[in-house]
Amino acid sequence: MITLVFCLLEQRPFGEPDHQEPALSPVCVCRNPLYAGWRGRGEGIPMRIFLQQAWRKRGVTAIVLYPLSLLYGLAFRIRTGLYSAGILKSTRLPVAVIVIGNLTVGGSGKTPLVIWMAAFLRDRGWRPGIVARGYGGKSTTWPQAVTDKSDPDQVGDEAVLLAGRSGVPVVVTPDRAAAARQLISDHQCDIIISDDGLQHLSLARDIEIEVVREGAGYGNGWLLPAGPLREPPHRAVDFRLVTAGGGQGRVEEGFTVTTEIEGVHQMGDPEAALMPIEKLPAREIHAVAGIGQPEQFFKMLEKRGLTLIRHPFPDHHRFVPEEIPNDGRPVIMTEKDGVKCRPFARPGWYILRISSHPGSSFEEALLARIGQ
Repeated sequence: MITLVFCLLEQRPFGEPDHQEPALSPVCVCRNPLYAGWRGRGEGIPMRIFLQQAWRKRGVTAIVLYPLSLLYGLAFRIRTGLYSAGILKSTRLPVAVIVIGNLTVGGSGKTPLVIWMAAFLRDRGWRPGIVARGYGGKSTTWPQAVTDKSDPDQVGDEAVLLAGRSGVPVVVTPDRAAAARQLISDHQCDIIISDDGLQHLSLARDIEIEVVREGAGYGNGWLLPAGPLREPPHRAVDFRLVTAGGGQGRVEEGFTVTTEIEGVHQMGDPEAALMPIEKLPAREIHAVAGIGQPEQFFKMLEKRGLTLIRHPFPDHHRFVPEEIPNDGRPVIMTEKDGVKCRPFARPGWYILRISSHPGSSFEEALLARIGQ
């Protein structure tokens, strides 16, 4: 049980090696009619998706798991206390560190904001670099410098997406301080952006930014595994960015993030230009999403007048060709899923490109905070 709690603290699957996405099996899947339409290898659905449903309320499943949440909370407080007392050490870098993360598990729209942050800082004269854990990557050699041609199975899908979209150097490793030192040494980066990592206290930071989805809030308000919280919701951060949601939960005020569809482009064609979503060859499409909150992706497409055949998959899912429909209808997927499906892309497969912007008021507050 202690091992389970500390795996939860590190946000990695219990019983699986670090960076290894667990294979679907009868042990880690459950049968839930709410996800009867989930299309993936094996039977049933992953336990984490079942838990996402349970985390919305303090129902039977959450209550049964609550004793583990108490143990998790105790372990979290002990770990935080050890850092506060200086028994566990945080690495202070010679450059500023900005951490963009969340207090809950699951998607909150963080990745587009990391991309925005990199461009924002670069356009103002900094040399930013991005560090990430490389979740889902199977590599046994770390740190790993990531490019848009890197294998997402080795370094993680989000890292490959960040490298391709941000235009700044990206390094992944469980030790974010080591990744940052490599960025400073190899690329002379003068400011570091940590993709996720609010709970990664071994890397000292200058600015903490929490991303929370409007309406989703903090679920039932309980810590893992009875709820979605990685740490208590009263934690102080420098900024809170609120992305579009659609749930019924309540969150505290923050800077509102605007997310826009830039267009779609043909997968597998590096020369393909973005085109308006209205120019797709058909209005009924297959929508594929292996992200933390696939419903947000689906709603975004429906708002543009598309009729969807939905294909939700678990976050960081490793696709095989047989899982993608091939009936002549267009297929649209997220950018993160696209980096994994490129090797077997077919004509008629498209990637939806989105961008996020937190607004001028946040820009001014951020610049004031970092001293420019």
